[in-house]
Amino acid sequence: MTDRFQVLKNAVPFNLLPDEVLMGVVDLLEEVKYTKDTTVYHQEVSKLRGVDIIAAGEYESFFYDSAQNKRLLEHHRTGYCYGGISVLLNRRKSLRTVIAKKGTVVYFLHRRDFRALCQAYDAFFHFFTTDYGKRMLNDEFAHFAKRPAAFEESYIASEQLYSRKIESLEYREIVACPPETPVYQVAQMMAEHKVSCSFVEEEPGKIIGFVTDITLRDNVVAKQADAQQPVKSFMDNPIVTINAQAYIYEAILLMFQTNTRYLLVEQNGQFKGFLSRNRLLSEQAQSPFMFIQSVKLALSLDELKGKWQKVPEIVTQLLSRGVNAEIVNQVITTVADTIALKVIQGVLDEMGTPPAKFVFMVLGSEGRKEQTLKTDQDNAIIYEDKANEQRELVREYFLKFADLISERLDKIGFSFCTGGLMAKNPKWTHSLSHWKRNYESWMQEIVPETVMNFSTFFDCRYLYGEKAIMDELQSFLNQELQKPMEQLYFHLAKNALQYEPPLTFFRNIRTFTVGSQEVFNIKKAMTPIVDLVRVYALQNRIFVTNTGERLAALKEKGIFTEKQYLELIQSYYYLMSVRLKKQANQITRDKAEPENYMDVRSLTKIEQVTIIEIFKIIKDFQAGIRLKFTNNLFG
Repeated sequence: MTDRFQVLKNAVPFNLLPDEVLMGVVDLLEEVKYTKDTTVYHQEVSKLRGVDIIAAGEYESFFYDSAQNKRLLEHHRTGYCYGGISVLLNRRKSLRTVIAKKGTVVYFLHRRDFRALCQAYDAFFHFFTTDYGKRMLNDEFAHFAKRPAAFEESYIASEQLYSRKIESLEYREIVACPPETPVYQVAQMMAEHKVSCSFVEEEPGKIIGFVTDITLRDNVVAKQADAQQPVKSFMDNPIVTINAQAYIYEAILLMFQTNTRYLLVEQNGQFKGFLSRNRLLSEQAQSPFMFIQSVKLALSLDELKGKWQKVPEIVTQLLSRGVNAEIVNQVITTVADTIALKVIQGVLDEMGTPPAKFVFMVLGSEGRKEQTLKTDQDNAIIYEDKANEQRELVREYFLKFADLISERLDKIGFSFCTGGLMAKNPKWTHSLSHWKRNYESWMQEIVPETVMNFSTFFDCRYLYGEKAIMDELQSFLNQELQKPMEQLYFHLAKNALQYEPPLTFFRNIRTFTVGSQEVFNIKKAMTPIVDLVRVYALQNRIFVTNTGERLAALKEKGIFTEKQYLELIQSYYYLMSVRLKKQANQITRDKAEPENYMDVRSLTKIEQVTIIEIFKIIKDFQAGIRLKFTNNLFG
């Protein structure tokens, strides 16, 4: 208490306040510690919850210009108050970027309390307005204060968001309790530690569930449940973990994909703390992840349609910042998943409780998490097997369920699949036993159609429902693939050789004419990579669906060398970047439907040369797969 009072007493302009007021302010302060080189605020991005008074260490504040140079660099030490001008005069947005140096400790004062002091004490308020006025006499300060660097050019976009790791964040300490703890004691413990989540620990290091403020509200208070009952009766699961070496964007995407609000951070086999979705999102004020959060809050089909129509703008921004196409794919897929989940939940609310457990899965590019802006519906439903007298009732429910979902997704902007590969088609909504027979017949009766079906449905990914059903199907497939399958791999390899890179005899890009343009189909040019990686993944029973993840797993198993891995993954995502950029421009600039035709004349010389080299790499890999699986080097 004495230390805090002394810091305030020596801090400008808090030293203008009476001692009795300072004593009251001391009780309102929250101590925050920062590790070395933590970026505390980003100019014109971070919204301040209040002001910081430095108790120990140092803040470095500055403006970033468009070339990422630090301008008007200042160092602030003990007794300095940061945030007053931003809270009062800049719509709560941090005017400058602030980095904390090693061993920095600040006392945080909430903006409501800070504003109350400003209203009660004129001298205190005028200190900040006067300081701002003096600073605005400096032409360079005025330039940046009036014209902040655009977010697209800001440091957070190019450096912080996509290159910063989880380990750089401050984790919340894990508050845990045994499964038999009465729920009222858990609530007391959460209040005491000021956390919104308590974990349930069966034994040291073995966490089996968690309880949140929302859990207590919805499952205990709202239902007037007995608060003496053990917490295991109310806990949520599953537990979702992430390694401390993962990137921040991966953590946020994982939270959206698993629909969890909390992540346990793991390092060297031990839990180091946890992160909340609100905490992560608050640091990404204008990032795509806040947009995804807004999709989750949408209330109508029209609103969801409007959100989907904004995705091309986000794609353009990300690509212009140099963000890897793999991340852009994940952002698109996460938005699409979020919209689909909203639609599914809305249909369930209307139709009532399903008569059987089920899984709604996505296929094709969405199943691989490689969606582009030219996309249609690829999905299917698996429901649990029921007794004979219930089968028709169950099937009738899920066919209607699938029909409503597909119709609504179509209205939002996800058009019907021209090949009919969607749950709306009765062929792709069936029981688990029927789906097992599907896979079995595809593997045994090898014709072009069954090979195509098998390829598409091997790229299936869980989206909603009872995950155990999908796990059982995957276990069945794993067992089947351990049998001799030479014919299956032969035909899958032939399928992977169906599209050859469009190269002329003189190693130029082969084109065809569409209207007045000389074009090639970039989707078909990329397809061989997807197909050949899938064949190797199948042979090695690798069940991740994403092409990049499959490549990493194949490298891990020694199937591909480091050089081969880099050649394929860099080639694939380079082509994906070109494809996404073209589609985004067609939608945002030309107001046209996106397509996969690339006009060679729209490519720079460097892009043309790079794509030609990529096509050569693909041809070399196709030669390898031709020899390995078809025993014929020449086709």
